[in-house]
Amino acid sequence: MVERWQVDPLLKRKMTLRARELRKESTASEDRLWQALRRKGSGVRFRRQQPIGPFIVDFYCASARLAVEVDGPIHDLQQERDRDRQALLESLGIMVLRLRAEDVERDLDGVVAKVRATVEMRTGGPLP
Repeated sequence: MVERWQVDPLLKRKMTLRARELRKESTASEDRLWQALRRKGSGVRFRRQQPIGPFIVDFYCASARLAVEVDGPIHDLQQERDRDRQALLESLGIMVLRLRAEDVERDLDGVVAKVRATVEMRTGGPLP
C-alpha cells in the first residue's frame, strides 16, 4: 500500500482552489447529504470536496479513511474512469462508498444509515 502521493505544490494549490469552487457549485443531492452529515452528534467529522492526491472527493472522513461519492447520471458515462480512480484511492487505504444521487433524494435516512454503518465498520466501533 502506498502511504501517500507526492503532489506538486502548484497542482496542490490548483486542486485546493478547484475544491473551493466545487463547494459553491454543489448539486442538490450533495447539498442534501452534506446537511445530514455535518449535523452535530453524528460522531464523526466529514469534509466536503476534499482534495486527495490528484483527485477531489465529494466527502471525506479522515478517521475512517472513507471517501463518499454522490454519483449523478454523468457517472453512468464514465464508469471506467470511476473504477480507475477508485482503485488508486483504495491503494492508499481509502475506501470509496458510491451513492446514487437519486437514492440521496429518495431515501436520505437510509443513505445516512449506510454511511454511518460504513464508518462504524471502518473505525471498529459504534458511533454516538
